[in-house]
Amino acid sequence: MTASVPTERKPSLWEDLLEIFYAPTAVFERRRETPAFGLALLVLVVVLLGLTLAFRGIMEPVFDVEFTRNMAAAAAKNPQLTPERIAQAKAMAGKFLIPGVVGTWLILPLLLGLVYWVIGKVLDSKAQLGQIMMVAVYACFPRVIESILGALQLLVLPESSITSRYSITLGLGRFIDPANHLLLAILGRVDVFTLWITFLLGVGMAVMGRMPKGRAFVAAGLMWVVGAIPSLWGAVQAG
Repeated sequence: MTASVPTERKPSLWEDLLEIFYAPTAVFERRRETPAFGLALLVLVVVLLGLTLAFRGIMEPVFDVEFTRNMAAAAAKNPQLTPERIAQAKAMAGKFLIPGVVGTWLILPLLLGLVYWVIGKVLDSKAQLGQIMMVAVYACFPRVIESILGALQLLVLPESSITSRYSITLGLGRFIDPANHLLLAILGRVDVFTLWITFLLGVGMAVMGRMPKGRAFVAAGLMWVVGAIPSLWGAVQAG
């Protein structure tokens, strides 16, 4: 009688999405040979969109203060930006909330993966593009917890304490004067969830790229720096 050889169990998406929060190495090792990420990306988009719609009313103070701050900076450079035009822009921004969230979370993880793959190649990563794309998608899931905690904070914080979107982050940005655009752009990225995502990127690069952990986390650190560029550019433009 021939003994049957047990077949290796295929990775479960839901198991991966749970374990990515506390056992990322196991997730990436399971997914190394089957680095599918399309369904995980869809789940990420749907969950974040659902949370955005559910918390829309609660998050209104953050939206208002950010919109007011950005419009004030724009009006200082463009005197023709009248209150009427600002009101029209605010109404338009509200209409584009859903496509904006969907578009952002469909594109951002993939862009993150592409840039991170290039950084990895510079540091002699052996990972394929699809593998790093998968790492980037899974690394974004802490944003789900961040969204929930942000909404919970708004239920207890006085509205007067909300001076920018960083006011509900778990990091240095909440202690920085929003008028200091450059400092906020830099220290605003020193927060629990951005660092968590950076850590997951480092773990993923070590597993997928078959790299020493030290070099993998150098790659993740460089990705953190690259991620600061848009905020720094915006800060420079705002003066």
